[in-house]
Amino acid sequence: MEKYARVQKIGEGSFGKAILVESTEDGRQYVIKEINISKMSSKEREESRREISVLANMKHPNIVQYIKSFKENGSLYIVMDYCERGDLFKRINADKGLLFQEDQILDWFVRICLALKLVHDRKILHRKIKSQNIFLIKDETVQLGDFRIARVLNR
Repeated sequence: MEKYARVQKIGEGSFGKAILVESTEDGRQYVIKEINISKMSSKEREESRREISVLANMKHPNIVQYIKSFKENGSLYIVMDYCERGDLFKRINADKGLLFQEDQILDWFVRICLALKLVHDRKILHRKIKSQNIFLIKDETVQLGDFRIARVLNR
């Protein structure tokens, strides 16, 4: 973690914490998912390793980009691109009943479908598609994230 300066915690769940960091090498902001693996069962550790494996093989403009991962002091750290606008759930609730433009909804829908096509072409099931796992970058483009419980199919 010495290559990153913590900015703030931006989320927390059963998996661990999502921390906004700034790279001390290039000055860019990233999100690090910090997962305490020291108290996990072997099945939970396998889920975390699977998420890294799945993310590392997903190169698509509508999937949150994996940068790297590392273990340190009993925790697993997954470094990913930062989606500046947060998740779709927060975006929907922030507008307090205002309707989105139809063009915007169709754009988001098509982009999510394109991301899922890549995922399914690789015989992977996401298994947790919801507005909290769809993220927005600065130009309002959507990116699918959180592959922790994804399943890789044999056929």
